[in-house]
Amino acid sequence: MSWYRDAVDRVSGSDSEQPPAPGKVAEFARFLRTETVGGTLLLVATAIALIWANSPVGDAYIALRDYRIGPAAIGLDLTVGTWAKDGLLAIFFFVIGLELKRELVIGELNDRKTATLPAVAALGGMLVPAGLALAVSWGAPGFSQAWAIPVATDIAFALGVLALTGSGLPSSLRIFLLSLAVVDDLGAILVIALLFTSGFQILAFAASIALGGLYWLLQQQRIRSSWLYVPIALLTWYAVHESGIHATIAGVALGLLTRVHSDEGEAEPPALRLEHRLQPYSAGVAVPVFALFAAGVPIGAGALADIATDRVAIGVIVGLLVGKLIGILGFSWLAVTIKLAVKPRLLEWRDIAAVAMLGGVGFTVSLLIAELSLTGDAAERAKAAVLLASAAASLIAAVALLQRGRAHQNQNG
Repeated sequence: MSWYRDAVDRVSGSDSEQPPAPGKVAEFARFLRTETVGGTLLLVATAIALIWANSPVGDAYIALRDYRIGPAAIGLDLTVGTWAKDGLLAIFFFVIGLELKRELVIGELNDRKTATLPAVAALGGMLVPAGLALAVSWGAPGFSQAWAIPVATDIAFALGVLALTGSGLPSSLRIFLLSLAVVDDLGAILVIALLFTSGFQILAFAASIALGGLYWLLQQQRIRSSWLYVPIALLTWYAVHESGIHATIAGVALGLLTRVHSDEGEAEPPALRLEHRLQPYSAGVAVPVFALFAAGVPIGAGALADIATDRVAIGVIVGLLVGKLIGILGFSWLAVTIKLAVKPRLLEWRDIAAVAMLGGVGFTVSLLIAELSLTGDAAERAKAAVLLASAAASLIAAVALLQRGRAHQNQNG
C-alpha cells in the first residue's frame, strides 16, 4: 500500500514530508479496527472452548466437534471440527491471499526500501522458532513436522493487544507489526502447502489449476458476477481438498489471482472490494468458530504435567516465547547493522523488542499446524502449549508495550 511508504517516510525522516492521504489512513484504521474486533472474538471463542471442554459437559463438546456432516458420496462427510478447519478457514486464507497480492504488487512488499526490515524480521521470526523447536523436540514422536507449529503469528490477536496497550507508541510500530505479519502469513502458507500434502491426486490438482485459470480469466475480462465466482470458488476448494493439498490453500490461490489494479472510473479494484466484504466474516466468524473447535484442550493439573514432559510441546513453548523474540529482534538488528535495512527514526530497539515478544502469539495458524502435524493426545498437548505460550507472550508484550508507550509520551512532553 502506498500509505505505508508515506507513513514510513514521514517517521523515518526521509525527503518526503507529505502526510498520508486521509483515505489511506482510514483504510489502515479500518483494518486495525476489524482485526481488533476479530482478536476479541477469538479470545472469547477460545475461553468458551476451554471452559466447555474442561467442564462436566465436556463430552458434549467432543461429540459436537466430532459429529460428521456433509455428502458422503463425494467424500465430504467431514466432522464439524474439520469443516471449521478446512472450510471456514479457507475464507480466512482467501482474505490473506488478497492482502498478500496487494502488498506484493502495489504495497510495501513491492518497495525494497520499506519492505526490507519487516521482511527480514519475519524471516528471523520463522527460522529461529522453528530451529529451537526442532532442537528441543529432536527424536520425539512427530518432531519432523511439529517444528513448524511456532512459525506463525496471529495477526488478529497481536493487533488487538497492540491496539489496547500501544496508544502512546509511534504509528510506525503498528505498521511494522502489520507488515511483519503479512510476510509471516506467506511463510506459514508455504509451510502448510509443502509439509501437509498427502495422497496427492494429479487429476484433482489439474482440475484445481484449470478452475484457477478460469477465475483469473474472468478477472481479466472484468466480469463481476458472483453467480460465476462463487461456484468456481467452491469447485476450486473441492478440487484442492481432493488433491491431497490442504484445502485452505485454495483460498490463498484465488486471492493471489484476484485483480488489484483499478480500471479507469472504477472506485476500487476487486481485491480491495472483496477484502472489505469478507474481512468481517473472516475475523468475526471463520477464525472464532475455528478457535471454538480447535482450542478445547485439557488444562487441568494432569494435562499441564503431561505438557512438562512432552518435548514437542516444550519445543512449541520455547519456539514461541524465546524463538520469536530472538528471531525478530536479532534479525532486525542484524539487517540495520549491516545496512540492509533502515530503522524508522522514531522507533527504539526496545519498541521492536516489545513487538518481537508480541510475535509469540501463535493462535490460529499455530493451532491449525498442530492439528495437521500431530494426532490424538500429542495434538492436544501441542495445542495447549500454543495457548499457554500465546497467553504468556501477550501478557509480557502488553506490559512492555505499556511501558514503552509511557516512555514515548514522557519524551514528547
